[in-house]
Amino acid sequence: MLNRDDLDAIARITLGHYDEHADDFRTGTWGHDVAQNIEALLRHIEGEPPYTLLDFGCGPGRDLAAFTRLGHRAIGLDGSGRFVAMARSASGCEVWQQNFLALDLPRERFDGIFANAALFHVPTQELPRVLDELRAALKPRGVLFSSNPRGANEEGWKGTRYGAFHDLAHWRAHLQAAGFEELEHYRRPTGLPTAEQPWLATVWRRVDGKGAAPAPR
Repeated sequence: MLNRDDLDAIARITLGHYDEHADDFRTGTWGHDVAQNIEALLRHIEGEPPYTLLDFGCGPGRDLAAFTRLGHRAIGLDGSGRFVAMARSASGCEVWQQNFLALDLPRERFDGIFANAALFHVPTQELPRVLDELRAALKPRGVLFSSNPRGANEEGWKGTRYGAFHDLAHWRAHLQAAGFEELEHYRRPTGLPTAEQPWLATVWRRVDGKGAAPAPR
């Protein structure tokens, strides 16, 4: 069991990594094509656009800029001060600086939440609480997209970044327990053998009430 000091260290050291490497991260990821993920979120949102979206873990702002070009109202959130400044400059959007483990989100504000390569930084023991907070920030029947590096439910430090690497069954159980229903899932990059597809993308809808199953341990 991680205590408060452990969680504070996880947030501080991981965010310190991104602050230190922000320029390299932006250069290395800005050209990545995540149109498949953006489309997966948008096609499941009900009602007429434009939508109000939260880019959770927005990084330097690549996807915020994409949502804005598509005509949506996008707000970014990241714990890295360097990324927040970059995202504001790149997108012109409102961007909140918040640690994933200390969120302060408005209730029922968003039609969709886009968590691309973000939620794997949440320690498993804290995941039910964080998912509850994201669910509460969605409008009824709002949509959550997540993409995480998949694994065998191991977690810990990889250099100066902390990560939790779930398989589909484990991730599905957590999301269902938090009050989401699955809409679709796929692995990325497309067109490659499964062993060469390290990313697991899943799409979920907020539903009334909680899932019957408890979150896995």
